[in-house]
Amino acid sequence: MAFEKYLVDYCSPTLASVKTANLFNWFYESHTELWEQLSYWNLLMNPKGVYLYVLREHPKKALIYVCRKKRLEENLKRPEITAFLSAYGYRDLNVETAIERLKSRFATGEAFPHEIGVFLDYPLGDVVGFIENGGRNYKCSGCWKVYCDECESRKLFAMYQKCRDIYRRLYEEGRSVFQLTVAV
Repeated sequence: MAFEKYLVDYCSPTLASVKTANLFNWFYESHTELWEQLSYWNLLMNPKGVYLYVLREHPKKALIYVCRKKRLEENLKRPEITAFLSAYGYRDLNVETAIERLKSRFATGEAFPHEIGVFLDYPLGDVVGFIENGGRNYKCSGCWKVYCDECESRKLFAMYQKCRDIYRRLYEEGRSVFQLTVAV
């Protein structure tokens, strides 16, 4: 599947600027292809406020993080997020150092860094609930497992799905990812 299609299928809420970030695994033929795609899409999308990062790389597969850098920066400045992330070794929380720390947490290979939820715009209470409950005892699940405000989360899940459906339809009708990406 073309990289552009992955962006539409997995990152529509971020492209539409209704969510801070999304994540997907992308399978590639060569390391050169991976970095050419990232360079191309960053060159195209950065002026619209969208940035792409490789969080983890395996042979022929990369975990791609697509984010609205300004929104992520605002989230990282929230005192409750700063306090939460400090427990996982995050210091000096600007976007670049936070993403580098997240990459290093993936690189250790010890356990999946579940704090990634705050990087994906999940409610902090749900991220903490997931960690404390080991992924069990949740109220409902959709884009993430919900431990706190089920009603609000279901509304967000529906909004994200509607966004994906609209973006897929528009993409199939010929709109490019660049045209679909909201500039902020």
